[in-house]
Amino acid sequence: MKSYLRVMTLICLGCISQWTFAQEASTEQAIKELSKAKWQWMADKNVDELAKLFHDQSKFVHMSGTWKKDRELEIIETGSIWYKQADVHDVAVEVFGDTAILWNRITLLAHVRGNDVTTEFTVTEAYKKEGDSWQMLALTFSSVRDTHEIAH
Repeated sequence: MKSYLRVMTLICLGCISQWTFAQEASTEQAIKELSKAKWQWMADKNVDELAKLFHDQSKFVHMSGTWKKDRELEIIETGSIWYKQADVHDVAVEVFGDTAILWNRITLLAHVRGNDVTTEFTVTEAYKKEGDSWQMLALTFSSVRDTHEIAH
């Protein structure tokens, strides 16, 4: 009887760990898709969708400064920085309960101060689950070489 209980316990633990792994993989994929949609919304200057995505207390770190949600939305809407195209080369996601961190290595084509510029970045995005949706807490651009790699 004891060995039967041990076997059943091991089977249950295996099922739970498989379910947990599948749930984390699903969350990682959802965050990747959300980040991909964000790049498109930024290119399209879709501040309505971005306003829903950005947490009210979110922060944005750029090469020229750090600011909050309202300023980031204003910059996008006015085209002060126009994120024309983000070519994503690598993505890594880590999930910690209701928090997720995503790292993108991108080549960004942006229109800044009247000029089109192309820059290599690693972008760090922090998300928190709020109710049924994920909201972005922070987005940080780090200038890197095109040979930069994200460890998975």
